[in-house]
Amino acid sequence: MKPIILAGALALMAQAAAAQDMMIHGGPIHTGVEDAPAAEAVIVRDGRIAWVGRRADAPPTPADMAVIDLRGASLYPGFTDGHGHLAGIGARELTLNLEGAASIAEAMARLSAWAEANPEAPSPGAGWIETHWPEGRMLERTDLDAAAPGRVVLLGRSDGHALVASTAALEAAGITADTEAPFGGDILTDAAGTPNGLLIDAAMALVDDLRPADSEAFRRQAYEAGFEVYARYGWTGIHSMSVPIADIPLMEAMAGAGEAPLRVYNSITPEGAEALFVHGPRAVADGRIITRAIKLYADGALGSRGAALFQPYADAAHTSGLMQMTDEDALPLYRAALRNGVQITTHAIGDRGNAQVLDWYAEVLGEAEAGADPRWRIEHAQVLRPADFTRFHDIPVIASMQPSHAIGDLHFAPDRLGDARLDGAYAWRSLMDAGVTVVGGTDAPVERGDPLIEFYAAVARRDLNGFQGPDWRPDEALDRADALRMFTLGPAYASFREDELGTIEVGKRADFTVFDINLMTVPAEDIPGGRA
Repeated sequence: MKPIILAGALALMAQAAAAQDMMIHGGPIHTGVEDAPAAEAVIVRDGRIAWVGRRADAPPTPADMAVIDLRGASLYPGFTDGHGHLAGIGARELTLNLEGAASIAEAMARLSAWAEANPEAPSPGAGWIETHWPEGRMLERTDLDAAAPGRVVLLGRSDGHALVASTAALEAAGITADTEAPFGGDILTDAAGTPNGLLIDAAMALVDDLRPADSEAFRRQAYEAGFEVYARYGWTGIHSMSVPIADIPLMEAMAGAGEAPLRVYNSITPEGAEALFVHGPRAVADGRIITRAIKLYADGALGSRGAALFQPYADAAHTSGLMQMTDEDALPLYRAALRNGVQITTHAIGDRGNAQVLDWYAEVLGEAEAGADPRWRIEHAQVLRPADFTRFHDIPVIASMQPSHAIGDLHFAPDRLGDARLDGAYAWRSLMDAGVTVVGGTDAPVERGDPLIEFYAAVARRDLNGFQGPDWRPDEALDRADALRMFTLGPAYASFREDELGTIEVGKRADFTVFDINLMTVPAEDIPGGRA
């Protein structure tokens, strides 16, 4: 057995980080088991949970068994991020990070400092979002030109579905007023019809050749950094999305060398689909790294108006978003995945994008053999027609959602969607009430990736300042038990491991997360201030 993961442990538990056998007590223990949600003690033997219950009823333990006193901290089943980008989380630590920039001026000051410190290197970066900026607009090429004159600069918006390119970058890529946007993309222009630097969704590929090639050393550094950040936050696992298949051997080697402190469930890019079909689902290091799924994109993102809607955007009547796939793209790949036992995870944000994916899934999964259990997922399921809630249950489809999107998007989504479409937006409660399995994730590095922020967002449905707004459908907030399930048993089920992970029960792996606050009782506004 590999050593257990005791992620987010306080300093008092450090001595047990690699222990196989231990008793844990001294704080609230939330099992996630519906009929027995609380316990006083847990005994672990050989990396598996051997006993759970009242401490007074605990069986005798060997004198040399480690006894861990939580000292009032709270123990939970291991938290798993059901949708993140592990390499991107690490790369955020290694490149120009514009996360949290409060204005165009601040973002450009960061770019200027980066360019000065890295005079010979390209200037890649990401993480900007304009929805709170006093300038009231997105970045444009002229901003980049002033901050880093003459430099090739590519800065990705936080959602990963748009970027801004400097004039030098546009020229190097040959993008002019005559350039046609590819299917699924858009090249935005100024009033004179000249590209303003903003490339949406598939149009971002026009500058791919300008991106510095990631060396294997950089990729390893990115994974190391991602692992370090996520273990520190208190995660025990991540479902890593859009992973290049070339990265799988690297992750597997890291796990074999004891350098992967999280369980990783990989969903690869479509370019690796054929190789995965030939090899079949793969797992190494006692299941520490599993590769079983393929990630596809049906549409774009709401913030950059690429999410595919049935009706035009309320604040941009000229567009209703961008589909990224056609029937001819999706159906053959979906059928091949079904034949080869490979899970499908498809990004869909807009109501039209989600409805189309549900149509595709219904057609293909209707061809499945009796008894098949493919557990296909829609990633984000962000804006739905209420009539489609029950379709998730009936097909069935897992809804993989990110609570923090709702507390960031509440500042612009009402403008994008108008009031009526908010009835189906970020509808965790409605989907659960319809019997749908809802998985909680972060979409980091699009969002921060902090499990406490995600839990808070799920139960409070307010931004970090406590703001909600009059039209933000407060009834879609979750109770604490459902929020816990969203980040524990939900991801376990969605990765076919509910018999091993997701609750604190006898026989399951001893993956635990510890926080210094009791998530089930602390006032909601105090949740983000906790620590792992």
